[in-house]
Amino acid sequence: MNTARAEYVARIDRVMDHIERHLDARLSLDELAAVAGFSPFHFHRIFAAMVGETLSQFIRRLRLERAAARLVTSPTTPVTAVALECGFSGSAAFARAFREAFGMTASEWRRAKASPQGSGEPVTAQDRKNGQLQSKLRQEFAVEVPYGVGARHRLTWRVTRMDDHEFGGQVEVREEPEFTLAYVRHTGPYAGDGELFARLFATVAQWAGPRGLLGPATKAISVYHDSPSLTEPDKLRISVGFSVPADTPVGGEIGKMTIAGGTYAVAHFELADDEYGRAWDAVFCGWLPESGYQPADGLCFEWYHGSPEEHPQGKTVVDICVPVKPL
Repeated sequence: MNTARAEYVARIDRVMDHIERHLDARLSLDELAAVAGFSPFHFHRIFAAMVGETLSQFIRRLRLERAAARLVTSPTTPVTAVALECGFSGSAAFARAFREAFGMTASEWRRAKASPQGSGEPVTAQDRKNGQLQSKLRQEFAVEVPYGVGARHRLTWRVTRMDDHEFGGQVEVREEPEFTLAYVRHTGPYAGDGELFARLFATVAQWAGPRGLLGPATKAISVYHDSPSLTEPDKLRISVGFSVPADTPVGGEIGKMTIAGGTYAVAHFELADDEYGRAWDAVFCGWLPESGYQPADGLCFEWYHGSPEEHPQGKTVVDICVPVKPL
C-alpha cells in the first residue's frame, strides 16, 4: 500500500473506531471530520468512497446491528430504552429504521429469537435482507457448571459439542487489563481464511519487529468489530495486530486503538482454521445462556498463543475474549 493511501486508510479507521465508541452519542459531520483531519466538505465524499457506505448509512447500520443484538441479549430491557441506548432519537425513528432493515418490528424480532423456532441465534445477513427467519438446526452444547474453581478462585466451565465430544473448550471469567493494540484493518469476508490472517499479522510484524515491539509478553490479537450473523460479509471489519506500549507512535496503514479492561469471559480452545465458527457458537449459544452472564459493551477479540507450526496437530491455541456483565 502506498504511503498516501495508507494515511487515508488510517484516518478512516480512526473515524470508524470513534463512531463505534460513541454510538449512543450525537455524531456530527464536523466532529467526525475533525477526527479524520479532513474538511467536512471533503470528508463525507472520502468516507463514502473508501467505506462503500455514506457516513450516515454506516452509523445507522452499526446502531441497528447493536440494537438487534441487545434486544436478544437483554430481553427485559424495554424496546424504547434499547433504541435510546443505541443512539436513536426516539422510538418512532427506531421503529421505522428497524422494520426497514430487518423486515419486522423490534418486538417481533425479540419474540422470534426467543422462540424455539428462532433457536436463540441471530439471523444471517440474507435473512435480514429479505425479512424472513429461516429455520436452522440448533447446535446443542453440554456445559459443566462450574467445571472447577481453580487455584486462583475463578469459576471455570467446560463446554463441549453434543455431537462431537472431542470439540470443546474451557471458559473462565476474569478481569483483564486495558491494553493498546497496533493494528492493520481488513474489511470483507474472513471466515476460515488462515492465509488472510497470516498476511495481516505479517504486515504488522514487519512494522513492529524493527521497532523492538515484539517480545515474550506481546499479545497477538484479532478484534471483531461486527457480528457475522448481522453484517453482510463484504462489510465485516477486523483489526489484527500486536499489543504495544500506549505511547507508541503509529502511521500509515498501522493504526492504534485501546482495548478496554474489565470483566471478560475467556474461552480457551485449540482450533483448526475451519473450527473458529464452532468455537464462537460454543461461547454464545452454549456457555453464555448457562453462565449467569450477558454480553457487555465492548469489543470481542481473539488472543493467540503460539503458532500452528508449534502444535502437534497444526492447530492454533486461542482465547476467545468476550466482555460480560451479570445477567
